[in-house]
Amino acid sequence: MSTTAIAIIIVLTALLSVGVTGLIFYKVAQTYFNNQQKTQMLQMKIDEHKESLKVVTPIRLQAYERMALYLERISPNSLILRTFRPGMDIKALQVAMTKNIRDEWEHNLSQQVYLSAESWNRIREAKEEMINLINGSAVKLPADADPSSLAGAIFESCAKSKIPTDEAIEFMKQEIQERFA
Repeated sequence: MSTTAIAIIIVLTALLSVGVTGLIFYKVAQTYFNNQQKTQMLQMKIDEHKESLKVVTPIRLQAYERMALYLERISPNSLILRTFRPGMDIKALQVAMTKNIRDEWEHNLSQQVYLSAESWNRIREAKEEMINLINGSAVKLPADADPSSLAGAIFESCAKSKIPTDEAIEFMKQEIQERFA
């Protein structure tokens, strides 16, 4: 073999070594920079999420507060005291209480977007149970009964089992502690 052929082989081997090393370096650098870019994008998303939470968390807590207030307002004590007017008959009291529950419900419907599905279901169930409690108590009484007898029947039913609104409020308190504390 001639010296020229050996020199060409050595040069080709050197070029091949440099090419392979360059390719390896390129792939390592490309992977590194891709990872850096992904890390920066992830950090940006985390920062955006933190900023979003600074705005959304107070709104969500306000929604829980509003729904707790709703549940308090439709609880038997509050509802009866707020809706009873002298001169009402039993049917008028029944209608006024159920209307009050539904009107306040419609006023607070938008809060569902900030609450968990389970909290919203519990609140909706409490609302329905309160309406059923009022209507069920009214049906058991004579049409000419005193409105205070309806209040008494409602309180009697509540004494036998837990008040639906109290159960929903307890669930919401527990959920708030788990999510926001």
